[in-house]
Amino acid sequence: MKRLLLALLLASPLAGRADEGMWTYDAFPSDRVARKYGFDPSTAWLDRARLASARLARGCSASFVSDGGLVMTNHHCVHECVEELSSAGKDLVATGFLARTGADELRCPAMQVDQLLRITDVTKRVHGALAGLQGARFNAALYAQKAAIEKECQGTDPGLRCELVELYHGGVYSLYQYRRYDDVRLVFAPEFAIAFFGGDPDNFMFPRYDLDVAFIRVYQGGKPARTADHFTWSPAGAPAGALTFVSGNPGKTERLLTVAQLAYVRDHALPDALERLAEERGLLTGFQLTGPEAKRVSTSRLFYNENSVKARRGQLAALRDPAFFATKVAEENKLRAALRRDPAKARKYLPAWDRIAAAQVRALSLEIPYDWLELLPSGRSRIGGDLFWMARHLVRAADERRKPDGERLKEYRDTALPSLADSVTSTAPIDAAYETVRLGFWLEKVRERLGTDHAAVKHALGSASPAEVARKVVAGTALRDPAVRKALWEGGAAAVDASKDPLLALARAADADARAVRKQWEDEVDSVEIQNQALIAQARFAVYGRSIYPDATFSPRLSYGQVKGWKQDGREVAPFTTFAGAFERHTGSEPYALPKSWLDAKPRLDLATPLDFVTDNDIIGGNSGSPVFDRDLRIVGLAFDGNLASLGGDYGFDDSANRAVAVHSSAIVHALARIYGADRLVSELGAAPAGAAGAAPPPGATRSTK
Repeated sequence: MKRLLLALLLASPLAGRADEGMWTYDAFPSDRVARKYGFDPSTAWLDRARLASARLARGCSASFVSDGGLVMTNHHCVHECVEELSSAGKDLVATGFLARTGADELRCPAMQVDQLLRITDVTKRVHGALAGLQGARFNAALYAQKAAIEKECQGTDPGLRCELVELYHGGVYSLYQYRRYDDVRLVFAPEFAIAFFGGDPDNFMFPRYDLDVAFIRVYQGGKPARTADHFTWSPAGAPAGALTFVSGNPGKTERLLTVAQLAYVRDHALPDALERLAEERGLLTGFQLTGPEAKRVSTSRLFYNENSVKARRGQLAALRDPAFFATKVAEENKLRAALRRDPAKARKYLPAWDRIAAAQVRALSLEIPYDWLELLPSGRSRIGGDLFWMARHLVRAADERRKPDGERLKEYRDTALPSLADSVTSTAPIDAAYETVRLGFWLEKVRERLGTDHAAVKHALGSASPAEVARKVVAGTALRDPAVRKALWEGGAAAVDASKDPLLALARAADADARAVRKQWEDEVDSVEIQNQALIAQARFAVYGRSIYPDATFSPRLSYGQVKGWKQDGREVAPFTTFAGAFERHTGSEPYALPKSWLDAKPRLDLATPLDFVTDNDIIGGNSGSPVFDRDLRIVGLAFDGNLASLGGDYGFDDSANRAVAVHSSAIVHALARIYGADRLVSELGAAPAGAAGAAPPPGATRSTK
């Protein structure tokens, strides 16, 4: 952490010495790259990199790697798809999957791939519409602007997806237009045992020995999409010291938050999240002990849970480090002192910090009901289970679609509805026992955190226990059938209102309380933060110009760096691992058990081939699946993790130790050719390694099973 302190002092907005930053494509610092590495990325080069990059709507990054719609990402980014395509007698998570022909490629339920087509600055329009407004009026105007701008952009083309992106926490608004592919099919995924070799003990660690790679394909009109803009392959990869770029969609950073906001995260948000995750981990591990099928259907969620626990512990450790937090205080004081030297700037900007601090006090009083009634069950966490998540969105969509587009909650705007419909009507199988456990857990926690006498608890439970309600509604619901959900979605308010389904009844009973606390949070916390963070962003621009990069927003970004190890506890950590290291680490017991395909293929492997490597590119969660490429736009690796030092990356960047962890490009083709016999795939990549002939495909991973 002392290294992090020094790095932050050097990487202040005025220093700009490190290879730091998740830059937007329309503001990439090519001049800095040229000064340090002698390569000046041109506009045409940036356009090609952007169009060859992709985003998985569920929360990962990816890249186009052929002109036939082939997309590369991480195994853990398609784990849900692999799990959904599996069954009790066909566990593709364990055996892996390889489509021998195009006809064998299996469609992933509800998976979508986005390609960024263009970026348009609409800051003046949005700021003009918001001028002078506060609270509920501010939020209403912002909702209306987002709906109107996105709808104008998207038009009538169902293949487009438009998003208004808040950069610098509202200081800049950019309109991102994407090409969306919603027919996505699985081509290759290795066994979970090698994709996540080392399991949770090795997560966020290095050395690593993971083949965390998967290939999917996007289709249009029932045929593989033509994707002229794609990366090519470097079979040799990049040597130590080579310039590398990472293009991806970092999810969220909070490097530009005020000290008051960071204190709230440190003292309340992160501890609460860790408590919840620990309890859910206990729930999931207990459920897995009930049988092999229970373990199969819950493995993906347990993986993400354990990943989140480790990440948030690292984030909390960073914020609790006095030296680190002192740097954030110093950064803020430095900016405020610069503003005080100009009375006009002081009057305009300084009150913003006080208003944000006051909003944190209000957030503390709303946090528990907002999190447990609204955010956790309605959002990506799906804390009450997939069925309740679907029921809530069926109920709300029926109500919201009655309103004008600009007055709806954001997830029900016309531009967002197709994606939501795909998720609500997904054909992925749903396990009743698993859903009962998850729903019961959420209801139990709502009662525990809000209290038995809270109105929301009474509305949801009546006189029954959480477990009783969960058992009754899951046993009685028809929503496990995707055809039923599809009919309800297409039938709209009339169909939903007429339904007597017990799960829809529970969703209705819980909805008013959740909506009420969401409105309070958005009017009294979100709107205050957005409005005043925009002022602070303008203050930074006034003092530092646009030399700083925005916080991550799960939108396309580009970082630059180099293949580079680091020094830890006085010893040098080399930047590469090899296949030999994986076999040395193999014990035969989870999580260090190589799959049989690897053990059988060992005589055919060149064990000196690089497997994983590290770079000092600035990445964060959401960058999983990002291509690592060189100045010639050739794939040299696939980012899948960060090291332990990177966990403080939400709040600052330490170039001395913060590392991105990636699968080496040579490892991918070496494994495809010599372990998996994936000749069709290797040929499509244009990356056949020497000596690839003679690979024997392993059982269970060489053919699809429909």
